Amino acid sequence: MKKALFILTMMMLFLISCGSKSTDGAGAAAAENTAKDESLKVGVVYSTGGLGDNSYNDATKRGLEKAKAELGITYDEYEPKDPNTEAENKLREYAESGDYALIVATGFTMKDALVNVATEFPEQKFVIIDETIEGMPNVASLTFKEHEGSFLAGALAAMMTKSNVVGYVGGAEAPVIQKFEIGFEQGAKYVKPDIKFLPVYIGGTNAFNDPASAKVKAGALIDQGADVIYHASGASGSGVFQAAKDKGIYAIGVDSNQDALVKGTILTSMIKKVDTAVFNSVKEVADGKFEGKVYQYGLKEDGLGITDCEFTKEIIGQENLDKLDEIKGKIVAGEIVVSPTR
Repeated sequence: MKKALFILTMMMLFLISCGSKSTDGAGAAAAENTAKDESLKVGVVYSTGGLGDNSYNDATKRGLEKAKAELGITYDEYEPKDPNTEAENKLREYAESGDYALIVATGFTMKDALVNVATEFPEQKFVIIDETIEGMPNVASLTFKEHEGSFLAGALAAMMTKSNVVGYVGGAEAPVIQKFEIGFEQGAKYVKPDIKFLPVYIGGTNAFNDPASAKVKAGALIDQGADVIYHASGASGSGVFQAAKDKGIYAIGVDSNQDALVKGTILTSMIKKVDTAVFNSVKEVADGKFEGKVYQYGLKEDGLGITDCEFTKEIIGQENLDKLDEIKGKIVAGEIVVSPTR
């Protein structure tokens, strides 16, 4: 009898032990699933031109991918054809869901759409790139001193021109795109005060995704003597590069490192570190430090710069590269002050 009771007791303890392990395992799995479900989620609406622009849309995605790898976030993305109604509808859809810790609007063309949606959802956190929205505590504005980075591009263009004529192709004639133009001109004239500067804009409803028009515009500048052309036109820039290649002149890229797109033709690219700014914003949300304010990234903040000229170092020459480093240092130190306006 005692033996039977002992065996029964041991069996009960065994079953309890197994049940406990099973429960613990299920609890761990449930906790893991909960952690996954509660991971910070971001929604992004890209600018017209979409992904594959080798410019600011791709840079935005790189920032989100970095946040995904380092912070464990997830994100949903959308590429609108219309920066107004379509973009606004998607921003509102994201906000209405309540699923997103942060919603990103890529590009100044979405300012009105974002203001409308952010006003409707004051508890939802938003970020807009390349535009300033003040007085809204739920909106962070990521802005850049494009004129400072473009100053370096202009200085290099002046060093490399043989015709003493340089050109600029912008997308839409908007304040942020004009800052590229104004900085570029200042940089070129810093090196060569008598240099001739020719600016042109693509315009139209698809200014940042119209390579054909950009090629025509760049061709017209080349016909007027420009032998170095800088662009700030998103995906339209591929047309500028094609014109430069066809005519045997130099081009300068923008936003992302575009040097490898046409090796030897593209002297350098003015890097605008949208990826860094986007990552920083996501991290602030993750750390509970989000602030609805205007952030400015310039050369001093390492938010801008030019590439290392991987494919053109020998063409440019070390002396010119050293001069560019010197000019950059003077801007950072405040010895050269680049104006964002004329």
